[in-house]
Amino acid sequence: MTIDRRRALALFGLGGASAAGEAMAAKPRAMFTGRAAFLHGVASGDPLEDRVVLWTRITAEATTAPIAVRWDVATDPAFKTIVRQGQATAVAARDYTVKVDVTGLKPATDYHYRFRYVRNGKPFGKGVAGRTRTLPTGSTQDVVLAVASCALHPNGYFNAYDAIARLPRVDAVLHLGDYIYEYGAAPADYGMASPTAKTRVPDPPREIVSLDDYRRRHAQYKTDPALQAAHARAPWIVVWDDHETADNSWLAGAENHQPKTEGDWVKRKAGALKAYYEWMPIREPATGGLPEASWRRFQFGDVATLLMTETRLTARSHQLDYGHDLPIKDGKPDFAAFAAKLADPDRRMMGQGQEQWLAREIDASTKGGTAWQVLGNQVVMARVVPPDLKAAMGEQPYAALLAALPPYVAKLVEQSRGLALAGVPGNLDAWDGYPADRARVYDIFKAGKARPIVLAGDSHAFWVNELWDDAGVTRVAAEFGVTSVTSPGYSDYLPGAPLDQAYAARNKEVKFTDQGAKGFLLLTLEHGRATGELIAVSTILDTNYQTRVVKRFVVTPGDEGGVKALAEG
Repeated sequence: MTIDRRRALALFGLGGASAAGEAMAAKPRAMFTGRAAFLHGVASGDPLEDRVVLWTRITAEATTAPIAVRWDVATDPAFKTIVRQGQATAVAARDYTVKVDVTGLKPATDYHYRFRYVRNGKPFGKGVAGRTRTLPTGSTQDVVLAVASCALHPNGYFNAYDAIARLPRVDAVLHLGDYIYEYGAAPADYGMASPTAKTRVPDPPREIVSLDDYRRRHAQYKTDPALQAAHARAPWIVVWDDHETADNSWLAGAENHQPKTEGDWVKRKAGALKAYYEWMPIREPATGGLPEASWRRFQFGDVATLLMTETRLTARSHQLDYGHDLPIKDGKPDFAAFAAKLADPDRRMMGQGQEQWLAREIDASTKGGTAWQVLGNQVVMARVVPPDLKAAMGEQPYAALLAALPPYVAKLVEQSRGLALAGVPGNLDAWDGYPADRARVYDIFKAGKARPIVLAGDSHAFWVNELWDDAGVTRVAAEFGVTSVTSPGYSDYLPGAPLDQAYAARNKEVKFTDQGAKGFLLLTLEHGRATGELIAVSTILDTNYQTRVVKRFVVTPGDEGGVKALAEG
């Protein structure tokens, strides 16, 4: 939905959801005194034991003047018991977003917060409100996390976000990336073939490149009522993947960035990150720190240490590609030579600084007696070879499947099967494309005697995986991969193909996968077990939907680190 900022005046004073913003050091002399509205909801994020970030954005007609915003934090939804309050200033330099890092709060406590704009020196109207929660300290019984990723706006309704907003309990929402997508509104653009695209046309209706483009796309996403409700329900802990900048981004570029027509990558990336920090409830980078270095720790009492990683913009080497990097020897693909390239220890997902941080945090967590070490990670970590659909279906049904597909899709399916027969990974943008770096992470797990649970987004599919070391002897972690909110999965292109069974049959590490569901993961962490519920919505093409638990898996920790068992339960 595109918001015309002049027509938005008709909504002023009607209320809605809102979020808090960043306070300015000094009040400007000439403040806006007209009418304004909170059209983009509220959000909270990066909760700690005594503080949380609050966010909102305020919209006003034809002004460049600063706008004063009053914020309140209370222990009740009626705001009768206000425990913290203050005034922030929304300015054009931050696209009129506001972010407040509220301190002095109690641990493990639910709070209600609101924003109102100041008119003639007084807060005006009811404003907009949300609910948040601080992290626990010390002995903690359990923690409940909702995990989501990959929301392609034109491709469907955000029913998964709505379902998260309706959960009876959620301590925090983890978003693992692809919160927005950068594509345009041309008929062939990603998601524009969906029946919902005509009412969810990307704004701006072109691929986003500039700071203003990224701001407009974030603004459009935050007009979605389901997303607003999920943000207003609980604090979010977020990390970007690639589409917050451009598809398959890496340290020095992206597959979906063409310098000749789209300009300098560094400038595009800087604009994307500036908009991200403006529009998301994430704590600002430290003074002098790189905005790309977003890795950080969250401690949930003695139950879990959550470590949010960054695997895109700080160190990632350029992805290898079979079409470009696979040598041909005697007329045949030389997969052995390709594997040697892939195994180069200099190929990075995370730099040394982040690896050292991860090792320190894992060590401190286990020595401190924390039950679980949870990795908030963007892409699938398990070893995954593509499925052999011909073997799974039989020759004639497989031939019929290929005949029914568009020629370019059929060609991709055949190429994927060729990789399956060669026993090489299909997704070189995931950890499979960086095996030496993955082995270093596993070494950190083992050295710290960690009991790790890896969370992954990006793949548009549910995964439940056992992660083994290179020798295949030690099970080092369990992995839950969360499917997309709306982005299309493999099954959307191959309806009826037995992809789930074929993946499990070909891969030791894959215990379960669902390549077609849309939804989210509900992760409940306790001292002796971790339960992952794969929750699917029945449709993304209508706002009337139901939810169901696709599968439920229980992880039990090993006595000396690692994972003892991963079983359906």
